[in-house]
Amino acid sequence: MNTFTIVMIVIIVVLIAACIALYFFGKKAQKKQAEQQEQMDAAAQTISMLIIDKKKMKLKEAGLPAIVLEKTPKYLRRTKVPVVKAKVGPKIMTLMCESKVFDVLPVKKEVKAVVSGIYITGIKSVRGGSIEAPQKKKGFFRR
Repeated sequence: MNTFTIVMIVIIVVLIAACIALYFFGKKAQKKQAEQQEQMDAAAQTISMLIIDKKKMKLKEAGLPAIVLEKTPKYLRRTKVPVVKAKVGPKIMTLMCESKVFDVLPVKKEVKAVVSGIYITGIKSVRGGSIEAPQKKKGFFRR
């Protein structure tokens, strides 16, 4: 056997091993994600709130509680997350939001939202309007 065939066999074996490892790792991660989703659904409640402001900002700049920063993995602390400032009752709170909900969330309007802890997972209704995503601006070349 020449060296080229030996190298190719070794590469193929390594690739097969990597695919098998990724399969089992993905299966484990999927189970973990399903358990977390069940916990979030169990803790979910519908709250009426007035949306003051919404932005995508880093976790450190968002003004979230310190325990949220401690529980977040280090590689995710610098990523930008959707953050919503809302008036819930007499209190102004800073909440995190799902990206799908963030696009649809109207500013300066009262909404009934499904909240699990400090995480907005859905919108039930909007007072004085409908739940629609705003129209995005067309780019220069799309015009």
